Amino acid sequence: MGTPLGDFIRAKRDSIQPQSLGLPDHGRRRAPGLRRSDLAGRAGISVEYLTRLEQGRDRNPSVAVVNAVADALSLSPSEREHLRYLSKITGGECTAHARPGPPLREVRPPVLETLRLLEPGIAVVTNRLGDVLARTSAYEALTSGSGLLDAEAPNLTRYVFTDPRARTFFADWDDIADEQAFDLWLAPSVENSEWLTSELAPAAGPDFTRRLHGHVVPQRGVLRLDHPSEGELRLLRETLDLASDAQQLVVLLPADERTTQAVARLRGLGPHGGLRAIS
Repeated sequence: MGTPLGDFIRAKRDSIQPQSLGLPDHGRRRAPGLRRSDLAGRAGISVEYLTRLEQGRDRNPSVAVVNAVADALSLSPSEREHLRYLSKITGGECTAHARPGPPLREVRPPVLETLRLLEPGIAVVTNRLGDVLARTSAYEALTSGSGLLDAEAPNLTRYVFTDPRARTFFADWDDIADEQAFDLWLAPSVENSEWLTSELAPAAGPDFTRRLHGHVVPQRGVLRLDHPSEGELRLLRETLDLASDAQQLVVLLPADERTTQAVARLRGLGPHGGLRAIS
């Protein structure tokens, strides 16, 4: 049985063409990408040890080995961070053996007050599982008609993978699906991630499982929405990590004048602001 660390190394190796690293092309082969021997040679480790890493038979690589593999794969800074994180959870440094279950949904009062100060802006507090924990009235207006907030306890990940409306609402659905699957690895705890994954897998099918184990580190570019009444909206995302709470505050900013005007119409702001309570 493999491990998240081994799965990621294998996925990256398969995605790299030898020529991109200045290595010779050895012709046709059974699997795509970089050969184990090529990666092992670049990392300064044996092919046998790399095989054990990929197959999950070695779960405690040293920091030096993790860094060497990252260098050999020419990982980006965000990919290197993900590789280091996976080495920790594979080696058991994160909480283990706890019963899988959902995380707490409480948001600290200072964070709620920050949201109030952000009105009439578009902002939302979530955790890495995708639970929508609190939002401004402008976020509610932006997502109106999409079905995202219909559930009693809205969850963005569940919505993306199980609600057909999500494939229309998110113009770049494939990218958003990769983001939500990737963020499950950064959930409040391993147990929380296992809880949501076991719930989603039967409903979302193999596409969800493939994305989860593909470890595609997202770029998180401009968010494009196909709003039911306003058409295409383009928004920039600024994220503030609330590390002590295992949550994040995301602020969405219009990326162009058309989106600015559309958001103003959606909010329906009167001369005095028309703020709504945060849920």
